[in-house]
Amino acid sequence: MKRFTIILAISLCFLMSPIYPKAVDAPKILLIMPNVVNSENIDNVLNKEVGVMKGMLEKANFKVVAATIDGLPIKGSTETFTPDLKLSDVKIDSYSGVLIACMASGESTPVFPEAVLMVKQAITQGKPVAASHSSVNVLVEAGVLAGKRYAYRFDAQIRYSSFAGAIYGGTGVVQEGNIITCGICPAAQVSYGINDCTTELIQAFITVLSPKK
Repeated sequence: MKRFTIILAISLCFLMSPIYPKAVDAPKILLIMPNVVNSENIDNVLNKEVGVMKGMLEKANFKVVAATIDGLPIKGSTETFTPDLKLSDVKIDSYSGVLIACMASGESTPVFPEAVLMVKQAITQGKPVAASHSSVNVLVEAGVLAGKRYAYRFDAQIRYSSFAGAIYGGTGVVQEGNIITCGICPAAQVSYGINDCTTELIQAFITVLSPKK
Protein backbone atom coordinates (compact mmCIF):
# COMPACT_ATOMS: atom_id res chain seq x y z
CA MET A 1 0.00 0.00 0.00
CA LYS A 2 2.85 2.36 0.91
CA ARG A 3 4.59 1.58 -2.39
CA PHE A 4 1.36 2.28 -4.33
CA THR A 5 0.98 5.61 -2.52
CA ILE A 6 4.55 6.65 -3.47
CA ILE A 7 4.03 5.71 -7.14
CA LEU A 8 0.73 7.59 -7.19
CA ALA A 9 2.36 10.69 -5.69
CA ILE A 10 5.17 10.64 -8.28
CA SER A 11 2.66 10.23 -11.10
CA LEU A 12 0.62 13.18 -9.85
CA CYS A 13 3.76 15.32 -9.73
CA PHE A 14 4.42 14.63 -13.40
CA LEU A 15 0.80 15.36 -14.31
CA MET A 16 0.68 18.59 -12.33
CA SER A 17 4.08 19.89 -13.51
CA PRO A 18 3.79 22.89 -15.86
CA ILE A 19 4.48 22.13 -19.50
CA TYR A 20 6.94 24.62 -20.93
CA PRO A 21 7.11 25.20 -24.69
CA LYS A 22 10.32 24.29 -26.42
CA ALA A 23 12.67 27.21 -26.90
CA VAL A 24 12.48 28.62 -30.40
CA ASP A 25 15.74 29.77 -31.97
CA ALA A 26 15.79 33.43 -32.88
CA PRO A 27 15.55 34.07 -36.66
CA LYS A 28 19.02 34.73 -38.08
CA ILE A 29 20.00 37.78 -40.10
CA LEU A 30 23.09 37.69 -42.30
CA LEU A 31 25.11 40.89 -41.90
CA ILE A 32 27.64 41.34 -44.71
CA MET A 33 30.55 43.44 -43.47
CA PRO A 34 33.34 45.40 -45.20
CA ASN A 35 36.82 43.90 -45.48
CA VAL A 36 39.39 46.65 -45.96
CA VAL A 37 38.70 50.36 -45.63
CA ASN A 38 40.65 53.19 -44.02
CA SER A 39 40.71 53.12 -40.23
CA GLU A 40 38.95 56.47 -39.79
CA ASN A 41 35.87 55.30 -41.66
CA ILE A 42 35.85 51.76 -40.30
CA ASP A 43 35.62 53.07 -36.72
CA ASN A 44 32.55 55.02 -37.79
CA VAL A 45 31.08 51.97 -39.54
CA LEU A 46 31.64 49.67 -36.57
CA ASN A 47 30.55 52.08 -33.86
CA LYS A 48 27.73 54.16 -35.33
CA GLU A 49 26.41 51.86 -38.05
CA VAL A 50 27.04 48.18 -37.26
CA GLY A 51 26.57 48.74 -33.54
CA VAL A 52 23.19 50.38 -34.18
CA MET A 53 22.16 47.67 -36.67
CA LYS A 54 23.02 44.81 -34.32
CA GLY A 55 21.48 46.51 -31.31
CA MET A 56 18.15 47.19 -33.00
CA LEU A 57 17.90 43.72 -34.54
CA GLU A 58 18.82 41.92 -31.32
CA LYS A 59 16.32 44.03 -29.38
CA ALA A 60 13.72 42.85 -31.89
CA ASN A 61 14.73 39.23 -31.11
CA PHE A 62 16.78 38.50 -34.20
CA LYS A 63 20.20 36.87 -34.14
CA VAL A 64 22.79 38.74 -36.21
CA VAL A 65 25.47 36.64 -37.91
CA ALA A 66 28.27 38.71 -39.46
CA ALA A 67 30.30 37.54 -42.45
CA THR A 68 33.20 38.90 -44.49
CA ILE A 69 35.21 37.60 -47.42
CA ASP A 70 38.11 36.35 -45.28
CA GLY A 71 36.43 35.92 -41.88
CA LEU A 72 39.24 37.86 -40.18
CA PRO A 73 38.80 40.61 -37.55
CA ILE A 74 38.07 44.10 -38.88
CA LYS A 75 40.36 46.61 -37.20
CA GLY A 76 40.04 50.36 -37.09
CA SER A 77 42.11 52.76 -35.04
CA THR A 78 39.90 52.31 -31.95
CA GLU A 79 37.34 49.65 -32.86
CA THR A 80 37.71 45.93 -33.68
CA PHE A 81 34.99 43.59 -34.89
CA THR A 82 35.34 39.82 -35.36
CA PRO A 83 32.93 38.30 -37.91
CA ASP A 84 31.30 34.94 -37.31
CA LEU A 85 32.25 33.29 -40.61
CA LYS A 86 33.37 33.70 -44.21
CA LEU A 87 30.83 34.60 -46.87
CA SER A 88 31.77 31.44 -48.78
CA ASP A 89 30.57 29.37 -45.79
CA VAL A 90 27.11 30.99 -45.63
CA LYS A 91 24.05 28.84 -46.39
CA ILE A 92 21.35 31.39 -47.18
CA ASP A 93 18.56 28.91 -46.38
CA SER A 94 19.41 29.37 -42.69
CA TYR A 95 18.70 33.11 -42.69
CA SER A 96 15.53 35.21 -42.63
CA GLY A 97 17.10 38.20 -44.35
CA VAL A 98 20.29 39.88 -45.55
CA LEU A 99 21.70 43.21 -44.38
CA ILE A 100 24.70 44.82 -46.10
CA ALA A 101 26.63 47.44 -44.16
CA CYS A 102 28.05 50.47 -45.96
CA MET A 103 31.40 49.83 -47.65
CA ALA A 104 30.81 46.07 -47.55
CA SER A 105 31.08 46.34 -51.30
CA GLY A 106 30.96 49.31 -53.60
CA GLU A 107 32.90 52.55 -53.73
CA SER A 108 35.71 51.70 -51.31
CA THR A 109 35.98 47.98 -52.00
CA PRO A 110 35.22 45.65 -54.94
CA VAL A 111 31.73 44.22 -55.35
CA PHE A 112 32.38 40.72 -54.07
CA PRO A 113 30.78 37.89 -56.10
CA GLU A 114 29.96 36.08 -52.85
CA ALA A 115 27.87 39.03 -51.65
CA VAL A 116 26.12 39.25 -55.02
CA LEU A 117 25.30 35.54 -54.81
CA MET A 118 23.82 35.95 -51.31
CA VAL A 119 21.55 38.75 -52.55
CA LYS A 120 20.40 36.80 -55.59
CA GLN A 121 19.58 33.74 -53.48
CA ALA A 122 17.78 35.78 -50.82
CA ILE A 123 15.61 37.63 -53.34
CA THR A 124 14.81 34.39 -55.18
CA GLN A 125 13.63 32.90 -51.88
CA GLY A 126 11.51 35.97 -51.08
CA LYS A 127 13.72 37.12 -48.21
CA PRO A 128 14.19 40.82 -47.34
CA VAL A 129 17.47 42.47 -48.30
CA ALA A 130 18.63 45.85 -46.95
CA ALA A 131 21.69 47.80 -48.08
CA SER A 132 23.31 50.99 -46.86
CA HIS A 133 24.88 53.67 -49.07
CA SER A 134 27.70 52.29 -51.28
CA SER A 135 26.60 48.71 -50.68
CA VAL A 136 23.60 49.39 -52.91
CA ASN A 137 26.16 48.53 -55.63
CA VAL A 138 25.77 44.88 -54.58
CA LEU A 139 22.06 44.99 -55.39
CA VAL A 140 22.82 46.49 -58.79
CA GLU A 141 25.35 43.78 -59.59
CA ALA A 142 22.82 41.18 -58.47
CA GLY A 143 20.39 42.57 -61.06
CA VAL A 144 17.58 43.16 -58.57
CA LEU A 145 17.18 46.96 -58.97
CA ALA A 146 16.13 47.13 -62.62
CA GLY A 147 12.96 49.23 -62.77
CA LYS A 148 13.04 49.77 -59.00
CA ARG A 149 13.75 52.83 -56.89
CA TYR A 150 16.89 52.99 -54.78
CA ALA A 151 18.52 55.35 -52.28
CA TYR A 152 22.02 56.80 -52.65
CA ARG A 153 23.77 60.05 -51.79
CA PHE A 154 23.33 61.09 -55.45
CA ASP A 155 21.79 59.75 -58.65
CA ALA A 156 24.26 56.92 -59.24
CA GLN A 157 23.41 56.63 -62.93
CA ILE A 158 25.40 59.84 -63.42
CA ARG A 159 28.59 58.04 -62.39
CA TYR A 160 27.91 54.31 -62.76
CA SER A 161 26.58 52.76 -65.96
CA SER A 162 25.63 49.66 -63.95
CA PHE A 163 22.74 51.65 -62.39
CA ALA A 164 21.04 52.09 -65.78
CA GLY A 165 17.40 51.03 -65.47
CA ALA A 166 17.23 51.70 -61.72
CA ILE A 167 15.26 54.73 -60.49
CA TYR A 168 16.86 57.20 -58.09
CA GLY A 169 14.68 57.78 -55.03
CA GLY A 170 16.75 60.23 -52.98
CA THR A 171 19.07 59.99 -49.98
CA GLY A 172 16.59 58.68 -47.41
CA VAL A 173 15.25 55.16 -46.97
CA VAL A 174 13.58 53.71 -50.07
CA GLN A 175 11.60 50.47 -49.98
CA GLU A 176 10.62 48.41 -53.01
CA GLY A 177 8.88 45.28 -51.70
CA ASN A 178 11.53 43.19 -49.92
CA ILE A 179 14.37 45.49 -51.03
CA ILE A 180 15.24 48.39 -48.72
CA THR A 181 18.03 50.89 -49.33
CA CYS A 182 19.50 53.78 -47.37
CA GLY A 183 21.38 56.59 -49.12
CA ILE A 184 23.46 57.93 -46.24
CA CYS A 185 25.47 55.99 -43.63
CA PRO A 186 27.22 57.58 -40.60
CA ALA A 187 30.51 57.97 -42.50
CA ALA A 188 28.72 59.66 -45.41
CA GLN A 189 26.95 61.99 -42.99
CA VAL A 190 30.33 63.19 -41.73
CA SER A 191 31.68 63.62 -45.28
CA TYR A 192 28.65 65.21 -46.95
CA GLY A 193 26.59 66.74 -44.16
CA ILE A 194 23.43 64.77 -45.06
CA ASN A 195 21.52 63.00 -42.28
CA ASP A 196 22.34 59.35 -41.69
CA CYS A 197 19.33 57.02 -42.14
CA THR A 198 20.67 53.83 -40.53
CA THR A 199 17.99 53.76 -37.82
CA GLU A 200 15.19 54.22 -40.35
CA LEU A 201 16.70 51.52 -42.57
CA ILE A 202 16.69 48.96 -39.76
CA GLN A 203 13.20 49.94 -38.61
CA ALA A 204 11.89 49.29 -42.12
CA PHE A 205 13.90 46.05 -42.32
CA ILE A 206 12.46 44.79 -39.03
CA THR A 207 8.92 45.64 -40.18
CA VAL A 208 9.36 43.52 -43.31
CA LEU A 209 11.04 40.72 -41.36
CA SER A 210 8.57 40.48 -38.48
CA PRO A 211 5.73 38.64 -40.30
CA LYS A 212 8.32 36.03 -41.34
CA LYS A 213 9.23 35.04 -37.76
